[in-house]
Amino acid sequence: MSLNQPAASAAAPVTGTALQQQAASHSWQILAFLSALMAFASISTDLYLPALPAMELALHADAGKLEWTLSGYLVGFSLGQLVWGPVSDRYGRRLPVALGLVLFIIGSAGCAMSTSAGMIIGWRAVQAVGACASVVLARAMVRDLYSGHRAAQMMSTLMTVTAIAPLVGPSLGGQILQWSSWSAIFWTLAGVGAVTLAGLSMLPETLPAARRVQEPLRRAIMRYGEFLRHRRVLGYAGAGGFFYGGIYAYLAGTPFAYITYHHVSPQFYGVLFGGGIIGIMATNLLNSRLVHRIGGDRLLRGGTAVTALSGLWLALDAATGWGGLAGLVAPLFLFVGVTGFIVANSIAGALACFPERAGAVSALVGAIQYGTGILGSALVGAFANGTPAPMGWVIAAMGVGSYLCARFLVPHTPD
Repeated sequence: MSLNQPAASAAAPVTGTALQQQAASHSWQILAFLSALMAFASISTDLYLPALPAMELALHADAGKLEWTLSGYLVGFSLGQLVWGPVSDRYGRRLPVALGLVLFIIGSAGCAMSTSAGMIIGWRAVQAVGACASVVLARAMVRDLYSGHRAAQMMSTLMTVTAIAPLVGPSLGGQILQWSSWSAIFWTLAGVGAVTLAGLSMLPETLPAARRVQEPLRRAIMRYGEFLRHRRVLGYAGAGGFFYGGIYAYLAGTPFAYITYHHVSPQFYGVLFGGGIIGIMATNLLNSRLVHRIGGDRLLRGGTAVTALSGLWLALDAATGWGGLAGLVAPLFLFVGVTGFIVANSIAGALACFPERAGAVSALVGAIQYGTGILGSALVGAFANGTPAPMGWVIAAMGVGSYLCARFLVPHTPD
């Protein structure tokens, strides 16, 4: 079967083994397309950030209201996954991805044509519901095609590639803004969605009909409660979820802590932020090389131990002022840098618990991650006192929570 064939025909059904052999022979093509799907979360948030001041003027809105374009996006992105996961387990992966891309294109075009802050917030939610289908189902496709350490290895490779998006997104958005208006950024996103939709024909259906869940969608959605009662799933989801809470506290708190409190220039803030991204890429590459030798669970526990220790170090420095700027940068670099040992292994571990429901489990894990991320960023704002201390304590609490989940809820069994 050629990779360009969209799916197996009824006369020649594709088995799981055949799909895995096909994935091995076309690994780079599949990796490239799954990376594009995974990148939708980043490009949808990072590309338009440089345009926020211009949008304030054009839409006659204050900065606080336009910040809801990010919050609204995260809410839609988190909740939308809970629908796409069971839908994909029942109908296959390609159709929900295609429908999600159509929604993403419509939402992006709606943003581009918005004439008020309220309109763009609404269209951002539509955009998010579409974008999350690509992300959550890309993870499920990895589990369809790979298993065990290979799944964790592929997840790390995907995240290494998609980590490039936050580095280039703001710069590319700034270039578009220099040559055109803020709406051109959203038209660009619509174009990216259209190109990806057209390229979907290159990707085979990774969930054959024989492996699909036949139960009604309502009952499938209700199974989220069953997943949450599974100790191992809860451990993996909790480890990744608490970590995401710390990451979003970092995203919400560092602009103030670095630029306002320590008087760092916006340009140097970009350098410090980029350093964290490079750390993420490095640990993802390292994880992909070590996971088959050390095991994903051991790497997960080691990574979460580092997050707990670096978070406590950060909280101490932020509360006392010890070390000044360096006292924040060093522990934050450690905290962010171990992403590669936590996210890929927690997702792969959770998916391995219910491989026949990879879509739903991927959706649940993603919803918990982004939901906790919203909580982490909100707590930084709620406890703001003019110092970096609230950010430090929130990150410390999230880091400790991540470690406790990995240490006590994920059983110590041979990887």
